[in-house]
Amino acid sequence: MGRALTRIAHEILERNQGCRNTAMVGIRTGGIYLAQRLQRIIRQIERADVLLGELDITLYRDDLAMRKNQPVLKKTEIAFDISDLKVVLVDDVLFTGRTVRAAMDGLTDLGRPAEIQLAVLVDRGHRQLPIRANYVGKNIPTVKDENIQVFLEELGERDRVARLGKARAS
Repeated sequence: MGRALTRIAHEILERNQGCRNTAMVGIRTGGIYLAQRLQRIIRQIERADVLLGELDITLYRDDLAMRKNQPVLKKTEIAFDISDLKVVLVDDVLFTGRTVRAAMDGLTDLGRPAEIQLAVLVDRGHRQLPIRANYVGKNIPTVKDENIQVFLEELGERDRVARLGKARAS
């Protein structure tokens, strides 16, 4: 996981010619911790800080009416104006693309970024929307009823990616 994040950080810096006018926004929950790690790696490489925010996409999901339980709202914490910034959305697993679509809707409600880029630790395929990550740690082909779970130290687990049983849509 560390090597994949280091590679992603270098790719972000190369594509954006450094970290000037660039912000990282982690999608709750796993994306937040991965964005924090990327921020630390970029700080080590560039000796400069990249802006960091957290985005809760709950109210932007297109499956709210289909859910049995009411969603739990968490905070979106973006303490800077995203207008005219290159915003790198960070998430743990890219599957159908619906979470990313919801995140882009949430971002555009906060301003008009110059560009939105996507960094994911794992791309498992099965897109339902025309969304592609700019930065991918690992492609893990799956069947639709499998689930890829990212476990992180920040959540009390040992860092790892696991292939589990039934998939969740995101």
